[in-house]
Amino acid sequence: MGAMTRWWWLRHAPVPCPHGRIHGRLDVTCDVSDEEDFRYLARILPVNAVLIESGLIRCRQTAGGLEAAGLLLPPPQIEPDLAEQDFGSWQGRSWVELEAAKDSFLADFWRDPAGTAPPGGESFAAMVERVGEAVARLSREHAGRDIVAIAHAGTVRAALAAALDLPAAQALRFSVLPLSLTRIDATHDGWRVDRVNVTAA
Repeated sequence: MGAMTRWWWLRHAPVPCPHGRIHGRLDVTCDVSDEEDFRYLARILPVNAVLIESGLIRCRQTAGGLEAAGLLLPPPQIEPDLAEQDFGSWQGRSWVELEAAKDSFLADFWRDPAGTAPPGGESFAAMVERVGEAVARLSREHAGRDIVAIAHAGTVRAALAAALDLPAAQALRFSVLPLSLTRIDATHDGWRVDRVNVTAA
């Protein structure tokens, strides 16, 4: 892979949602009020990094929180291939609502949550392929650089699956909290996982 390329994956700030709705690719806002967490991240994230975002507003807001905490960031490179999993017609609804409505796809989804696509959406396995291809391409384009990628829980899990050559179902076991940091390095010997789901607390 040439010179080491360091991916600093940051999940966006939390999305207030008391009803536990499925956001997926919906363009919802997040809560950037936790100044202490942003100060912590601003201290440990690299300067002069490439900034990549998925294009959803919650990622842009999270970048704004980092800038307010003192981290100098360049204009973002928008990469839609790093967007969250597309949950199709389930987006905006809660799991409780889907259960109550006896959605016919739900049983299949819970039998194989990685391989089954929600109606009108994509499977997590398909997302792993999409994200893996994007990460490989961007690693070539920005070889030897630090990349701060502000994205989503599913995106980070997909990147870990690609780096560790994991089946998609196993990658779903990773916990990826809001404002957590995961770092994956592309080295000449292959991928190296430096840290996963690190938070200020």
